[in-house]
Amino acid sequence: MEFTTGGRLEVRISTADVGKRVSVRRLNDSGSSERFTDAVGVLTSWSGGVLRITRRTGEIVEVPEAALVAGKVVPMTPARRRGPAAGLRELQEVAARGWPARETARLGGWALRSAGGFTTRANSALPLGDPGLPLPEALDRVAAWYAERGLPAYVQVATGHPDADERLDAELARQGWTAERHALTRTAALAPVADAVAPGSGDVRLTREPDAAWLAAYGRSGADPADARAVLGGGPSVWFATVPGAAGERPAAVARCVVDGRWAGFAALDVAPERRREGLGTLVMARLAQEALREGASAAYLQVETDNTAAAALYDELGFTTHHAYHYRRGPQR
Repeated sequence: MEFTTGGRLEVRISTADVGKRVSVRRLNDSGSSERFTDAVGVLTSWSGGVLRITRRTGEIVEVPEAALVAGKVVPMTPARRRGPAAGLRELQEVAARGWPARETARLGGWALRSAGGFTTRANSALPLGDPGLPLPEALDRVAAWYAERGLPAYVQVATGHPDADERLDAELARQGWTAERHALTRTAALAPVADAVAPGSGDVRLTREPDAAWLAAYGRSGADPADARAVLGGGPSVWFATVPGAAGERPAAVARCVVDGRWAGFAALDVAPERRREGLGTLVMARLAQEALREGASAAYLQVETDNTAAAALYDELGFTTHHAYHYRRGPQR
């Protein structure tokens, strides 16, 4: 890779380039015969005299300023625009941690999740392997577990991926479990999302907990408000974004992001009807992505229902592509 101008090594990056893809060269202190080592990735932070660069693999490389001899911003590669490589099981587990139920139980390789009815995602069984029982018996156990909590029984079923168990979906249909709520899990490289607006653009407030205005703008609640707060506030590292509205009015836009290792999961995006087509959806997504980059994430995911065409258009513009589809199977009335 070329770092020179007129034969001189040059550092052409600064702290203003955090969130961008960079190529750097450093002095080699590993004892190798090579004088320099190179690294390419997203500059996720530059503080305390240390640069942190996240490679496409999720590996974080730390480069002391004193060892930096050259650096430059480089374009995002087309491959990153197709989204990060990820297995089905990895994304299912990351998404479950990012939208956690208040109560969970295991049935073999299945996770049973309950949150007082707040969202189907947090109140459905997630098959992550063999339930350890013949399927009809396992479904009876699932139905009983949810009935004890006064909830309908749902199973979340992945499709459209080489590792998806399409036979499970077919068998659930034969057992009388009906399909509802079709959705997509979509992924993208995180840096292009962050680059959609300049750092510091717009009036976006980031908080660790949702306030009353944020919850009102989101507009969904469970039978117990504590259920909503527990799910929304759960996860490894959660951020809430708010674009304030006019005095006395609801927020113009809200969104949520949870950072989990290399993944940043986006959810709960809502823009006030009268403020749509102003770029506020892009604004809150980008500001959350910038924060996630600073925490070391490099990949993004989200889950969106297939009939949400407005959201799909925004996510297309930000580089999200479909990783797999999923829907819920609801158990028959008993």
